[in-house]
Amino acid sequence: MRAAAAPNEGAAWAGGAAAAMDHYEPQQSNDYMQPEEDWDRDLLLDPAWEKQQRKTFTAWCNSHLRKAGTQIENIEEDFRDGLKLMLLLEVISGERLAKPERGKMRVHKISNVNKALDFIASKGVKLVSIGAEEIVDGNVKMTLGMIWTIILRFAIQDISVEETSAKEGLLLWCQRKTAPYKNVNIQNFHISWKDGLGFCALIHRHRPELIDYGKLRKDDPLTNLNTAFDVAEKYLDIPKMLDAEDIVGTLRPDEKALMTYVSCYYHAFSGAQKAETAANRICKVLAVNQENEQLMEDYEKLASDLLEWIRRTIPWLENRVPENTMQAMQQKLEDFRDYRRLHKPPKVQEKCQLEINFNTLQTKLRLSNRPAFMPSEGKMVSDINNAWGGLEQAEKGYEEWLLNEIRRLERLDHLAEKFRQKASIHESWTDGKEAMLQQKDYEIATLSEIKALLKKHEAFESDLAAHQDRVEQIAAIAQELNELDYYDSPSVNARCQKICDQWDNLGALTQKRREALERTEKLLETIDQLYLEYAKRAAPFNNWMEGAMEDLQDTFIVHTIEEIQGLTTAHEQFKATLPDADKERQAILGIHNEVSKIVQTYHVNMAGTNPYTTITPQEINGKWEHVRQLVPRRDQALMEEHARQQQNERLRKQFGAQANVIGPWIQTKMEEIGRISIEMHGTLEDQLNHLRQYEKSIVNYKPKIDQLEGDHQQIQEALIFDNKHTNYTMEHIRVGWEQLLTTIARTINEVENQILTRDAKGISQEQMNEFRASFNHFDRKKTGMMDCEDFRACLISMGYNMGEAEFARIMSIVDPNRMGVVTFQAFIDFMSRETADTDTADQVMASFKILAGDKNYITVDELRRELPPDQAEYCIARMAPYHGHDAVPGALDYMSFSTALYGESDL
Repeated sequence: MRAAAAPNEGAAWAGGAAAAMDHYEPQQSNDYMQPEEDWDRDLLLDPAWEKQQRKTFTAWCNSHLRKAGTQIENIEEDFRDGLKLMLLLEVISGERLAKPERGKMRVHKISNVNKALDFIASKGVKLVSIGAEEIVDGNVKMTLGMIWTIILRFAIQDISVEETSAKEGLLLWCQRKTAPYKNVNIQNFHISWKDGLGFCALIHRHRPELIDYGKLRKDDPLTNLNTAFDVAEKYLDIPKMLDAEDIVGTLRPDEKALMTYVSCYYHAFSGAQKAETAANRICKVLAVNQENEQLMEDYEKLASDLLEWIRRTIPWLENRVPENTMQAMQQKLEDFRDYRRLHKPPKVQEKCQLEINFNTLQTKLRLSNRPAFMPSEGKMVSDINNAWGGLEQAEKGYEEWLLNEIRRLERLDHLAEKFRQKASIHESWTDGKEAMLQQKDYEIATLSEIKALLKKHEAFESDLAAHQDRVEQIAAIAQELNELDYYDSPSVNARCQKICDQWDNLGALTQKRREALERTEKLLETIDQLYLEYAKRAAPFNNWMEGAMEDLQDTFIVHTIEEIQGLTTAHEQFKATLPDADKERQAILGIHNEVSKIVQTYHVNMAGTNPYTTITPQEINGKWEHVRQLVPRRDQALMEEHARQQQNERLRKQFGAQANVIGPWIQTKMEEIGRISIEMHGTLEDQLNHLRQYEKSIVNYKPKIDQLEGDHQQIQEALIFDNKHTNYTMEHIRVGWEQLLTTIARTINEVENQILTRDAKGISQEQMNEFRASFNHFDRKKTGMMDCEDFRACLISMGYNMGEAEFARIMSIVDPNRMGVVTFQAFIDFMSRETADTDTADQVMASFKILAGDKNYITVDELRRELPPDQAEYCIARMAPYHGHDAVPGALDYMSFSTALYGESDL
């Protein structure tokens, strides 16, 4: 808190507001600040002067406080708590003061006044004998002196005319403006204004339509003064700070009141000439900015559309929900081919065009000294490239998934058919076995019959063991179907479980029947060995035939000639075993014939059937005949598959031959474009024409790519998954072709931007050639870019003498992303960037402040009055509302708008 004024200092202020000259001591000396003549000081206690100062200073304060929506009525009372005093200083300075105290105690008021006095002192004003206690106590002399100090600092001190300032500058301005009026002689700020003609002359000089100066008379001061005061208040927004009667009726009007009032005229008229210049500057800047904004909106829309397409496409490519049938999966593959042929190529072109538009916009922004265009979050070229990379990654993974799913479904169909065959054979075999095992026939059988039943049961156990492998195979196939996520796994599992449960039950029943037969075996002795021998040999032979039929009817899947040859070899080996099998068959039939002979010879009561097995000679012969019929069918199937594999091999060779030509051709063209972009000769237009012709020759190669796509489609339709005749895949060719088109388009765009830079900067062709020659000379690696050391050597060779700090500054210009390299376009921009005539955000902000009448905001009416209609509406639509403490209805924030024009904040 500021210390209270010393008693002797307070006495020095007995002279009132007129002594403010002694208390206002700026850091620079001003002659007019010295005390005036003794006769002048004797008048300091004149009540008329105090009245004039009170009225003038009150009106001056209210002219500023009304911007904050408030005013004062009594100057010594309304400033006592310091709140409106702090508000007044914030309005006239445009700065924020410390937060005021809201308490009503004397200590709170003194604290607020001290904050205001400290702020005044921070502006270079030395306050003498003015203490916060006097202001809080309502000392009118001290209060008027403090207000006069504020007026001097914020309304008069900054006035400068022909190297004079403050009071002398204001007086010289009045003299210059009233010089053409012969009946006006301004020599001071008291008696020279008593006739009122000086005020009228100032108004007439700047706004002649407001006053008919020829009708004014020097001998009618009251009329002159009231005319000036009324016109100024009505048309110039200058409040009526003086009374005509007080000025005329006072021998020597108060100088401070008159200076205060006249300074308002200066501020009202000094900005008129600046307004037109400010408006023109704003129009120029807004026109450039409107054009750039349109380009930015076009980029944003194109980027948004492309990103939206990618966003919609990636989930489709990432959808890994498999279909249950081969037909459905093949339809997915066909949809994917349509996407590759029809939907993606236009988007590749849009992506390339987007990069070209972005580079062109950045070039125009650099040429108009605007900051680089930063697209909305997530819409940078790098973001689009990343999204495109995600699309291609999903695309690659999707194609691999489709092919794997097709393989999986093939495998599943094969396994499911195999499961059904084996399950049907097994179920056919087990049919009736449980009922047979549960029979009680041994209870009434003879000894021989019991022996027969026992042997039959032993044969059944042998048969049961022989079928164990098939049951295990069925379970293994069901397990594999589950692991491969077969769509009909529940029914497979149910059937497999039923077979396993039945198998377990057969084992239990078999064991139970054996125990029963063994218990009665002691009573039975007769056994028919021949039937037993028949059963033992017929069962495995029957199993062998069933296995042979199963193998001969088994479907097969192969992908190479070698695999089908392997199957053919195995089939030939199987056919070689048929003679031995036929011998075994005849041996088994011989046993049966022997049994029949014995039965007929010895009249054995065998009920006409073999008690040990259900396999009859007719069944063996029937199955054998079936095996013989299946062999030629198998031969035909293997021959057809062999022919199909030969056709697949032809497709592989055909695709490989073309791919081995197109792949190196694309690589060669990529290398040629790299050399062309570095070793360009002739004018930029010649280079551009050459590149476009080169681009045309590349586009004419497209039919060969389409032909290769057709061959690739045939390969996929034939379900060929590998190709040993080439290292190139269709994906490699597609990526290389897209990169080739993008590279030639980007190189053409670089030359177009060089032409744009050359024309905008006025660079001659010879200069451009010199730039290219210097760049190529120091591009030692011939990559089209210089590293930091090469660029430093290039600058030194061109006459630049710089230290590390200067070189770092230059590198921040040519390599803003800190990639460590300098492109040719950045090199040209650097060599020509200093020649442009540009505007800055501060200049635009200052121009708006002039139009706003030195306020921190501007109104809609002021914009429409000072700017052309379309650009006024452009500003109104984009300026944010002003929320400062001095805001009025309809106030707009021109400061943030000005910085936004140059990229310093979001518009």
